[in-house]
Amino acid sequence: MSPRNPRGSTSIPSTTYQPSLPATVLCYHQSFNLPQINNKPSGNQRRIPKAVVEMEINKKGVSEIGVHDIVRAGLSVEDARRFHHLLKNAIFLANGSSSEPADPTEVWRKVVGERVLQPCHPHKLHQLVYYSVYSNWDSSVRGPPPYWFPSQDESTRTSLGLAMETHGPKFLGASYKDPLTSFDLFQKFSVINPEAYWAIVLEELSVSFHEKPKCILDTSDKSKPGGTWLPGAVMNIADCCLQPGIRPLKNDDSVAIVWRDEIDSSVVNKMTLKELRQQVMLVANALDTTFVKGDTIAIDMPMTVHSVIIYLAIVFAGYVVVSIADSFAPKEIATRLRISNAKGIFTQDFILRGGRKVPLYSRVSEARPHKAIVLPAVGNDVGIQLQKQDLSWKKFLSRANHLERPNVYSPVYQPADSMTNILFSSGTTGDPKAIVWTHLSPIRCSSDAWAHVDIRVGDVYCWPTNLGWVMGPILLYSCFLTGATLALFHGSPLGRDFGKFVQDAGVTVLGTVPSLVKTWKNSNCMEGLDWTRIRSFCSTGETSNVDDDLWLSSKSYYNPIIECCGGTELASSYIQGSVLQPQAFGAFSTASMTTGLVILDEEGIPYPGDQPCVGEVGLYPVYLGASDRLLNADHDEVYFKGMPIVKGMQLRRHGDILKRTVGGYFIVQGRADDTMNLGGIKTSSVEIERVCDRADEGILETAAVSVAPPGGGPEVLVIFVVLKNGFNGESDKLRVKLSKAIQTNLNPLFKVGHVKIVAEFPRTASNKLLRRVLRDQIRRELHGLSKL
Repeated sequence: MSPRNPRGSTSIPSTTYQPSLPATVLCYHQSFNLPQINNKPSGNQRRIPKAVVEMEINKKGVSEIGVHDIVRAGLSVEDARRFHHLLKNAIFLANGSSSEPADPTEVWRKVVGERVLQPCHPHKLHQLVYYSVYSNWDSSVRGPPPYWFPSQDESTRTSLGLAMETHGPKFLGASYKDPLTSFDLFQKFSVINPEAYWAIVLEELSVSFHEKPKCILDTSDKSKPGGTWLPGAVMNIADCCLQPGIRPLKNDDSVAIVWRDEIDSSVVNKMTLKELRQQVMLVANALDTTFVKGDTIAIDMPMTVHSVIIYLAIVFAGYVVVSIADSFAPKEIATRLRISNAKGIFTQDFILRGGRKVPLYSRVSEARPHKAIVLPAVGNDVGIQLQKQDLSWKKFLSRANHLERPNVYSPVYQPADSMTNILFSSGTTGDPKAIVWTHLSPIRCSSDAWAHVDIRVGDVYCWPTNLGWVMGPILLYSCFLTGATLALFHGSPLGRDFGKFVQDAGVTVLGTVPSLVKTWKNSNCMEGLDWTRIRSFCSTGETSNVDDDLWLSSKSYYNPIIECCGGTELASSYIQGSVLQPQAFGAFSTASMTTGLVILDEEGIPYPGDQPCVGEVGLYPVYLGASDRLLNADHDEVYFKGMPIVKGMQLRRHGDILKRTVGGYFIVQGRADDTMNLGGIKTSSVEIERVCDRADEGILETAAVSVAPPGGGPEVLVIFVVLKNGFNGESDKLRVKLSKAIQTNLNPLFKVGHVKIVAEFPRTASNKLLRRVLRDQIRRELHGLSKL
């Protein structure tokens, strides 16, 4: 979810899927650094990318591929002949006894099923076969081409499939057939009868109550559009994470966390559930010597085994976590500490990434928190001088030494709707929205992992993320409430060291963001590693790229990539992939379980049924785990005001423009408001513009938009600039200056892709800036260049 924020997918590069056009479909985005955009084209804009020439794929169907094509894709002559024989055999099996060519989906099924393509094969060979198989595929008639198909036998062994086999006949009667045939029907049932579905989930997950709820859902209070979930329940969700589960496979000796430090690539460290519980209780006891019950306490550090222990301890002991990303500048840290009224903050002296030491405590100190507890990046003690009010991690833990049993602690039980975590999501103006998570929110996100990704006991789940973004808590709870093992790499996920950890730790589910996958593919850093234990991938945060996903999926014999799109305020994904449905690259195959949604036309009227369409999405408000309050904004105004009433319910605003394709897949087309997604982080145009307007004395005003590059992939930040009279500016120099200003004042991960100097901005009659017009303009220019 960004995990930061689960958002975004990709559209197929053209209405008719045309793999025979490699310059556009295959590798244009890989090699062509679009030049800085001025009012007149530069020479670079007319240059054909070198990789396009190198990647010339024959304009043939798969049955026309010859040995020489395979050699050109990277195999030796002998290996090419062997591969050609296997490919021809797969095509023959797909055709069966028919004299007509087999359907492309059947050919691809056989190619994958017979393991004709191997993870060790060059990516050019995977491209050659996949795009040739689907060379004549028309997505306007058939929807996105599928690459993964669930089997009937495996479906009944998935978590949701088993639940459907048990409960489907009771709920659906004679309409129920099997998990694959009846998935859509069961999803619709979960929307109409959420109480029945959540009763199943609560039984399946490691959720226990100190006092049981009176019911699943109470809709008697009409002031609450989504009703009251689990009324009367008293619980502690962190305690649920730390106790052995209802299944005997999750016990005290189960491995709860595995991790590796970047500086030691030889060891995979392990912590059992019992050891984790003891560490959490130790920190909980130390917290009680330092803070007052109910205090908000921030975490601004990488996602390490220590930060996970601290997170659980804060919730376990009845405090509230304030999530702050470790990439933020001091000003952004200070803003979040102020909004949340944080009484203290956990941080590190440095961050170790890619062999570099990045200062973190100095940034936190500049933000002037009330009290900081500082952990060492290396060794047993911090290597810097701390300010007077701050504590080292070692000294903080020693505060529990006076206790007879420092590793024993009774959890603080609270009503289910009590606040446990404050997360932040940028709005379109002013401060970021402070979103409240309760004990219910983790139930929602872990249910998605259980139902859609099939996370279960025995899995090793890894996702490079941070507790400052929503994906951090989602990953934590998705592991501990399903009984899976959490896998953490203490270092940069960009290089081979991370990939080797994935291999050595036996990761079975790997989460990604698309820009990370692009880096892995383009750098070829994972060459020779064995990722075949991975049975599924997940992707969120940005727009996916079809060719990058082809590369990723190929590393585990084309196992599925489950796309996730949702939000911090939803604590989950509202659309997602599913292991019970065929998957297409970069597309979402279903609304998530219990999620009801409609796609609205320009008049706010829902398009009918499953009709292919494009429009703003509206969510039905009955949504367990979704926010019902904001600390610094009017929740009703942000999420409900102005939304239409459908089936007697006022829809909940989410802000995505959603495309429903032929075949029922979903593709996110962008945002209806002026937010953007940069590197998996949601931010607002206003925030970017506020910094850019002050970056150079010659700037009169700026407008920030983001667009997906040709061929799909992560959004690119484009700044339009109007200069003051008498000032001249060079776009390239402004781009460098604006990037530096944004990285210093907002986030060091942001960068400006292009700057375009214009005479004036398009505006409405009331002088409102029309960023949509600017976005469309730059999109046309970029796609115009891609056709060269």
